[in-house]
Amino acid sequence: MIVKSETLSSRGRRTRAALVQAGREAFEERGYDAVRVDDVCARAGVSHGTFYTYFGSREELFREVAATVVGEMFTASVVGPAAPGDPYARIEAANLLYLRAWAANSRLVRMLEQVAATDESFRGLLLELREVFVRRGAEGLRRLQEQGLADPSLDPRLTAVMLGGMVEHFAHVWLDLGEHADERTAVTALSTLWARAIGLTPAPAPAPARTSQVIDMTPASTKGASS
Repeated sequence: MIVKSETLSSRGRRTRAALVQAGREAFEERGYDAVRVDDVCARAGVSHGTFYTYFGSREELFREVAATVVGEMFTASVVGPAAPGDPYARIEAANLLYLRAWAANSRLVRMLEQVAATDESFRGLLLELREVFVRRGAEGLRRLQEQGLADPSLDPRLTAVMLGGMVEHFAHVWLDLGEHADERTAVTALSTLWARAIGLTPAPAPAPARTSQVIDMTPASTKGASS
């Protein structure tokens, strides 16, 4: 019987995590087709039977590995509250973080795409995992539209799909296929294209602070007496 993760003991969670990490290393080094359950067990230091306590198959393990990797990429590319509030600066920061997250995980992401091309269940997983990025992009665009800073005629979801695809494809061409560009140039170009595509306009400058006018309330009849 496969033990569900939510019912595991602390020791069980450690064993399961060790299997996921071992699987991740094996898939990265050898490729999806070359990895066998015994390879993963040897790396994790567990028996063949222990593997099947936590996972029903190599495919199930790979699903877990893929979900873990995409989750890490999503977390690594989150622009936190410490980033500048300027919309363009936040787009730039998000693109920089995404490219770095891709660089750390591109082999497994591409592996998932290859497996998804011939396996319908993995295709569904790929779409599900990409949805977290699409949803974030759509929500960001919607906020800018509500603030009057982006083209209100754009469909937030479709725009997020298209622009996210641009960044993802560039990451592949640049980092996996060897397109020559330094990081700063790449991030600036991606961010400029993204900002122009959504019609990003500068946020209105804050109104200058009004100087308080001091009104002399001293009665006119007493001014001379006080001097």
